[in-house]
Amino acid sequence: MNWHELLQEQINETFNVTERLIKLLDENDLSWKPSETNNWMTTGQLLFHLTQSCGMPIKGFTTGQWAMPAHSDMHDKATEKNLPPAEKLKSVATLDEALALLATDRQTALEAITICSEEDLSTKLAPAPWDPTPVNLGKRLLSMIDHFNQHKAQLFYYLKLQGKPVNTMHLYGK
Repeated sequence: MNWHELLQEQINETFNVTERLIKLLDENDLSWKPSETNNWMTTGQLLFHLTQSCGMPIKGFTTGQWAMPAHSDMHDKATEKNLPPAEKLKSVATLDEALALLATDRQTALEAITICSEEDLSTKLAPAPWDPTPVNLGKRLLSMIDHFNQHKAQLFYYLKLQGKPVNTMHLYGK
């Protein structure tokens, strides 16, 4: 298996599962969050973040065009302290909006990897705005899919905490 096949397979599998998880929600679940304390996102905010967490950074790594909020130094601890609290984060207004944004982010990810050669994915070093450590491009892109997977798992636990009838197969099933 080459980098392109691996990345495409991981993107499609993860996005398919995430779409199914979103479809288990009801519109009135969008304002739910696990607790009023500890800076939790609402389900709607989590869905918005989820739909921005894979394709956009993959495009950033492959094109150098970052659609991220301007931060003077993403790996500076002072910047981390100044990140907005959860209640200031964007939210989706509807589940249809979440599904549309998810489809767009998937397409962005898939299109972005097609512009890379196998050699670039294997050998090109790609520092990140939040981590200047040079890491090969393929591994960076795979880590963005992993970032997406982390938020997919977060959504799964939101569903469980809301009492939705989900089990491990909902998180990993095909």
